[in-house]
Amino acid sequence: MSMGIIIFLAFLLDILLGDPARPTHPIVLIGKFIAIIERKLRQVARTSRGLKAAGVVLWFLTVSLAYIATYCIIKTAYKISPWLGHGISLWLTYTTLAARCLADEALGIYCEIKKKDLEKARKRLACIVGRDTYDLPVDEICRATVETVAENTIDGIISPLMYAFIGGAPLAMAYKAVNTLDSMVGYKNERYEHMGWFSARMDDVANFIPARIGGILMLIAAAFLKLDIKGGVKTVLSDAKKHKSPNSGIPEAITAGVLGVRLGGWNSYGGVLSFREYMGEGLRQIQPEDIITTVKLSFLTAIIGLIAGEMLFRLI
Repeated sequence: MSMGIIIFLAFLLDILLGDPARPTHPIVLIGKFIAIIERKLRQVARTSRGLKAAGVVLWFLTVSLAYIATYCIIKTAYKISPWLGHGISLWLTYTTLAARCLADEALGIYCEIKKKDLEKARKRLACIVGRDTYDLPVDEICRATVETVAENTIDGIISPLMYAFIGGAPLAMAYKAVNTLDSMVGYKNERYEHMGWFSARMDDVANFIPARIGGILMLIAAAFLKLDIKGGVKTVLSDAKKHKSPNSGIPEAITAGVLGVRLGGWNSYGGVLSFREYMGEGLRQIQPEDIITTVKLSFLTAIIGLIAGEMLFRLI
């Protein structure tokens, strides 16, 4: 069974089954490992310089362990049986993808909005964003959901797919370790300013090429959905660089442009207001149906990425 077939089946499993939350899920185990090592490193690293060095150590330990453990598990499985090896490789690759989970969360928020239960919509939104959601009006709930789906189309789908095509399940799992480190310690706050700097920087590096390839795929997907391609190109060229992240601005700007809405604005984090530069001309007010369109855009982008990856894999 070729790696391309394994990746296709892994994607199919993700679409059919989603991402079940289990204590033994590889990403959950990576998160637990990060928390344990962080605590131990903080016991010996006290100064800002020491914490920065500890952050580097934390990153290398986590990413190398994720890669080596995945590689050894698959290698051992293949020695026992080729079919067992295929099965383990398939399952591990499947756990790195989040297309179904992303869609389910976004559509769940949409359903709560349509039922006019904003309290539940805000609670569901709080599970997928870092900003405060307890008093957001409908348009801000929609904006936050659209921004999150757009951003996670890259780091939750396109990036792991790309790394899987390059280096199989071990490299895809290493990427997920990079992404998990960023989500856990890559914050510019008092606690993680020093320890999390390296994880945040390396997440930017890991997503740099996938974000740009993903942006192209997203524009192709927008063409199939008959969205405003010119608006997407114009907005990504003019506004993507306004985002604090060198990568997240690309899918968010494209999404704003093809939908004709404006993303960005004021967000609250722990009661502290923070302004994110606007992206998009805001030709119309954002609305709940934009969540559905963004989910379709994300899903189709993933399918096109899967097809493109398979074609390149066969050529190589």
